[in-house]
Amino acid sequence: MRGFVSTRIRRLIVNADDFGRSPSINSAVIRAHRDGILTTASLMVNEPFADEAVQLARENPRLGVGLHLVLVGGRTSANNQQPTTHNQRRRASALGVACSKLNAGCSPMSPVQAGFQFFFDRSMETWIEQELSLQFERFRATGLVLDHVDGHLNFHLHPTVLRVLLRKADQWGIRRLRLTVDPFWLNTRLAGGEWTYRCSHALIFRMLSAWAGPKLRRAGIRHTDRVFGLLQNGRVHEDFLLRLLPCLPAGDSELYSHPSETDFAHETAALISPRVRRAVAAAGIRLIRHQDL
Repeated sequence: MRGFVSTRIRRLIVNADDFGRSPSINSAVIRAHRDGILTTASLMVNEPFADEAVQLARENPRLGVGLHLVLVGGRTSANNQQPTTHNQRRRASALGVACSKLNAGCSPMSPVQAGFQFFFDRSMETWIEQELSLQFERFRATGLVLDHVDGHLNFHLHPTVLRVLLRKADQWGIRRLRLTVDPFWLNTRLAGGEWTYRCSHALIFRMLSAWAGPKLRRAGIRHTDRVFGLLQNGRVHEDFLLRLLPCLPAGDSELYSHPSETDFAHETAALISPRVRRAVAAAGIRLIRHQDL
């Protein structure tokens, strides 16, 4: 693996999810960008420290910032806004009806429950479109360039959610989106353990990506050839990166991580590791943002 030589350019986006969720995450994102290999971050616009994240992004203009859509496991726009106009009150009322079905404040704690409900309850598509519209509005209000779109727990690839995103792509300015397909067999050479999680997620997202890929290409929405990080599930540590970088396949790849100064400090340490930075240089890998695709 370490002797891999490519005849094609290898480009890598290094992304941090959950930007804006806490000061610990915000601090780690900026440190990993300034002192390490991080090139982009995905902003959760409804989290308590999103405004801090936006200010930090403005101070670091080379950091590409995308929208990390939240439909499960986080705060939604309906919980954060105070409707003032007649149209806003009507929208909030519609959201409230849909939220009551989810029994968890518009963001079900169980991804499995949400996945089935989104798929089988057709009325949920209206709520999804309204909720996503609010999140895109919040992102536009920051004045930041939309580098990319992805989803918390990769829910943006749920068939119902993606159908909405494709339908509204032009209006919402979606030009680049994460197609989450993590090469399973390569991953088995790089890491061990967590086999139930890794096998199940590899299968689920292989099927979702196979379904979504042609639709994204027909819509002219760009994405990388592959994505690393899904099968690591919070285990993007230095050793994994030192194994991955020398055998990174040719073409465009994304590595997503969850750096923080507390819970995932090992991921922050990996992203700023001098050994990792040397490995990137030695492998001739170009670090890019989604907007560079």
